[in-house]
Amino acid sequence: MGSVIAKNVVKRKPGYLYYVDGKGNVCEAKMARGGGRKKKKR
Repeated sequence: MGSVIAKNVVKRKPGYLYYVDGKGNVCEAKMARGGGRKKKKR
């Protein structure tokens, strides 16, 4: 496992996955399943 270098550097959008690629860049990829708000159960 790696270690945390910095926190809150990237503004995150719901529905996207963020990762660090082989060159050390932060990449953004659309998640297969939305990432929207969950519906409330009654």
